[in-house]
Amino acid sequence: MITSPYDKYKQSSVQTSTPGQLVIMLYDGAIRFTKMGLEGIKTKDYSKANVNLGKAQTIVSELMSTLNLSYPVSKDLFSLYEYMNHLLIQANIKKDIKHGEEALGYFQELRETWVVASKQAMGASAQ
Repeated sequence: MITSPYDKYKQSSVQTSTPGQLVIMLYDGAIRFTKMGLEGIKTKDYSKANVNLGKAQTIVSELMSTLNLSYPVSKDLFSLYEYMNHLLIQANIKKDIKHGEEALGYFQELRETWVVASKQAMGASAQ
């Protein structure tokens, strides 16, 4: 049962979002969790790093599982997601910021690409 107004808002926003908006939300979460994981590494709060990098990995797994692999671009994205997952694992195991920062850069670039694609798709459907 959802009791807080914020939780009700989150549930409503997910239920009323387009598929493109949902992907952007996933990237937003991955970016936020990766940044928090990197902050944990920097401050030597390894529990915080582990939890948040793990959450980012979960989002990568979700992104991978929702791909339609009948399209060549999906196969390329799958490979990129595998690599990003590897980077997050390495950042977490080795407590190495550079691996996490590389994954963060990919999340940010892919998010921006989806924002542009979503806007274009909405513009095309409006015509």
